[in-house]
Amino acid sequence: MSPVSARRHAIARWPLVVVYLAAGIFHLSTPGTFVMITPDWVPFKRDVILATGLCEIAGAIALNTRLRHAAGIALALYAVCVYPANIKHAFEGLPPGQVQLGWWYHAPRLALQPVLVWWALYAGDVVDWPFNRSRRMPQAR
Repeated sequence: MSPVSARRHAIARWPLVVVYLAAGIFHLSTPGTFVMITPDWVPFKRDVILATGLCEIAGAIALNTRLRHAAGIALALYAVCVYPANIKHAFEGLPPGQVQLGWWYHAPRLALQPVLVWWALYAGDVVDWPFNRSRRMPQAR
């Protein structure tokens, strides 16, 4: 990886570390909030929420170690796995009496989930796309 590319990855890495550390702490400190948006088919919801909080924190920390590649893949898969909860939250909201977030929040959140997947892969040095044009696949003739 070139020095410029390494710098881009490092710059992308730090905000993602902060986001996942904050999310992990939030999952651990207020699991009830996340239990409300977890789909009904998920067993042991509270335990799953606590485990996801620990995974977010571990992934954030690992992004700055030699486990970066594995952390990038794990955080990308995590972002895919929590998408059903984001969809449920957007369409069903929270129980009455809870703060309701409108589509001003949910539409960008749902639309940007693929960006979060890419961001984890990029920050984890798994992909270099779209910045490193020299690593592109050759085009078929």
